[in-house]
Amino acid sequence: MSGIANRTVGGPSGEWRFPTAFGWRGVLVAIVAFLILFRTGADVEIGRALLQSGKGIAAGAGLAEDSQVARGFGAILGRMFPPQLAEVTETGRIAGFDRDRLPWFAHVEMQTVTVQSLDPETMRMVASTTQREVLVEPFGYLRQVVAKLVETLEIALWGTLLAVLIGAPLAFFGARNLSPHPLLVALSRGMVSLLRAIPELISALFFVLAYGFGPAAGVLALALHAAGFLGKFYAEDIENADPGPQEALRAIGANRLKLLRYAILPQVLPQYVAYTLYILDRNVRMATVIGLVGAGGIGLELKGRYDLYQYAHVGTILIAIFILVFALDQLSSWFRRRLI
Repeated sequence: MSGIANRTVGGPSGEWRFPTAFGWRGVLVAIVAFLILFRTGADVEIGRALLQSGKGIAAGAGLAEDSQVARGFGAILGRMFPPQLAEVTETGRIAGFDRDRLPWFAHVEMQTVTVQSLDPETMRMVASTTQREVLVEPFGYLRQVVAKLVETLEIALWGTLLAVLIGAPLAFFGARNLSPHPLLVALSRGMVSLLRAIPELISALFFVLAYGFGPAAGVLALALHAAGFLGKFYAEDIENADPGPQEALRAIGANRLKLLRYAILPQVLPQYVAYTLYILDRNVRMATVIGLVGAGGIGLELKGRYDLYQYAHVGTILIAIFILVFALDQLSSWFRRRLI
């Protein structure tokens, strides 16, 4: 055993030995990385964040009396549950309200509300109660959320489809082993980098100005950013494909399209499916974010309810988003298993 342990591969005597775990270069890199993290951690207040998070966990576990983090989350979560399912609308605000043709499961009831008003004599706010007639739809708000989720999913689907249609040609011309000219490689890779460099939220702001509020701006914002990622991933897989089948087809005079169809795509198709499904999953989540600036989807509804401090409605939206993302993840896993 000692003779085997001392043999060094490639040495003058043909012996080999185990490489050292940490050389001086590794130690130097670790020291530099630690100094960078220490300096940047101070800039982003990571220490304060960790300290307050620890206090919040301790307060939640009953090991500490109070914590700003625990109070903040407790106040919000306490108002988010139970989630809001019903929609309550004052009948006087419903155009063409017909008592004889109510929506399914809806009913009309009288509701007592407290109104704050300014007393002109004392110039103080006084509370008074009043009765109002309201239409109660037990699942009315849930229906609105589902409709917005469907729109969000549609935005993500079309954003992903356009991203594939834009990213695939960029990948073809950006792959060195397929592109007709090195200039096309540089131009394609430059375009891919440009698309990736612009976040969806920023491009959505410009598209909202150009196309107006609505899902069209969201589709374009998601499509362009995702096309940058797919163009990069697709091109790298084309370059890393096994060259053997490509050389065999070139030997019989196959052109680039035939190389792509018969020698490259069979190798890279599983990875392409995985990339595309990941982008679809990401676009569903990002469609919620860009909705905050008016680019369609459920994001605008989420922001509006949050600004009005209607946290029960926010809880319903967040639960619905989680269910959608989870269901999409399960569907993606099933599809990958069937294909791969």
